[in-house]
Amino acid sequence: MMTKTTTSIIAESRRLIVKIGSSLLVDEATGQIRRAWMDSLCDDVARLRARGQDVILVSSGAVAVGRKHLGLVPPLRLEEKQAAAATGQIRLAHAYQEALARHGITVAQVLLTLADSEDRRRFLNARNTLDTLLRLGAVPVINENDTVATTEIRFGDNDRLAARVAQMSGADSLVLFSDIDGLYTADPRKNPDARFLAQVTEITPEIEAMAGDPGSSVGTGGMVTKLTAAKICLSAGCRMAICKGEPLHPLTALENGARVTWFLPSATPKTARKQWIAGSMSPLGSLHLDDGAVRALSSGKSLLPAGVRAVDGEFDRGDCVLVRDAQGRVVARGLSAYSSDDARLIMGRKSADIEGVLGFRGRDEIIHRDDLVMEG
Repeated sequence: MMTKTTTSIIAESRRLIVKIGSSLLVDEATGQIRRAWMDSLCDDVARLRARGQDVILVSSGAVAVGRKHLGLVPPLRLEEKQAAAATGQIRLAHAYQEALARHGITVAQVLLTLADSEDRRRFLNARNTLDTLLRLGAVPVINENDTVATTEIRFGDNDRLAARVAQMSGADSLVLFSDIDGLYTADPRKNPDARFLAQVTEITPEIEAMAGDPGSSVGTGGMVTKLTAAKICLSAGCRMAICKGEPLHPLTALENGARVTWFLPSATPKTARKQWIAGSMSPLGSLHLDDGAVRALSSGKSLLPAGVRAVDGEFDRGDCVLVRDAQGRVVARGLSAYSSDDARLIMGRKSADIEGVLGFRGRDEIIHRDDLVMEG
């Protein structure tokens, strides 16, 4: 891929996810965080933030840092990994805080498990938290919640977690910084005839067959998890890069033409999300609107409680519902920000009344326009 294309992809990304592997962040011999490398990464993050881009960091390294601090010797049992994560996460978060504080940037630690990205309600809560943090100017630093994870921690699957974060946050691009500079037709460390692939637009069985074994004793993710992450990104309309993260200022190096494999989707995040709402979710209820609300939706507006005249069915927050006009015709479908019980209480009311009626301040919209797909 040409340098100009890589440069424009990064520069044009409204929201960028950066995943950092353990082997880049932690010195294997000492168990210490590579502060010079972290500082250079955070310099890059500050530069992107200064030009108006949202950045989310998905960082491995807690187990690797905590392991050395507690004197644990691999291979670790699950409970030992969790103990290492508990002490290592504090050190990791503090290091990020110090590195970004030099630029006057606030850090927010967010611990997630893969289950948080797969349960609908927890997915929505995490998405709203990330959106709020970014709106307030913070840089979220996400790690797997290894102290409570069970199966996931055994696979070190932060690649897939990063892709889920990209999906839930509507990111344009995900960069996986690794100890390899991209995808090859075979493991280049073992096969001198391995051919480098600059662009991938579809994860075919042939592409999957190219995945090799994990190459580092510090990290536990290999090309298999990276291709799984790429599948998630492509379906979410998010571009994904695999590139070498070892140089200082790795994002700058990427923009300046470092070798990289780009996985390029056919849709944008917003388009992919709306396709998913339109075709992959079964509606669990209906909202009946007045004519003014239907006109507002047709002009690209969100659905406010004031325009809802009746609520049918039983559904929870985040479930898919049909949107009907006064004659009962389906005009749209979308994800409700309220349960059916709460929707019945606030229908016909102004958004300013929601807190007084429900006892908590929810979203102003029953369905946000980004979660709404018009029929026809």
